[in-house]
Amino acid sequence: QVQVVESGGGLVQAGDSLRLSCAASGLAFSTYAMGWFRQAPGMEREFVAAINWRGTYYADSVKGRFTISRDNARNTVYLQMNSLEPEDTAVYYCAAGLTSLFGRNADEYAYWGLGTQVTVSS
Repeated sequence: QVQVVESGGGLVQAGDSLRLSCAASGLAFSTYAMGWFRQAPGMEREFVAAINWRGTYYADSVKGRFTISRDNARNTVYLQMNSLEPEDTAVYYCAAGLTSLFGRNADEYAYWGLGTQVTVSS
């Protein structure tokens, strides 16, 4: 049974940093593309970052501030978020998929976590 579990969310002030973690089990982790998406209240889920065999990819809104990385030995993917802004407030979801594309679309991912809340106050 595949499990994807996010952690590391919280309440921070604008300009602060957070690191989200996502632990995946029940799959051959190193072969999976991993992505981070987020959903703010009243908004659709949007792509944040992805890491796969092609490289790393970011939404324009987070490029230069967020960094995605993975530790295949720990079956974990991370999202380092710096210079956080109130607009980054959302539930952040981690996803795993066997996509051969760039990993920007939610439908490329088969497995999802339940999300972790990130709130950035101004």
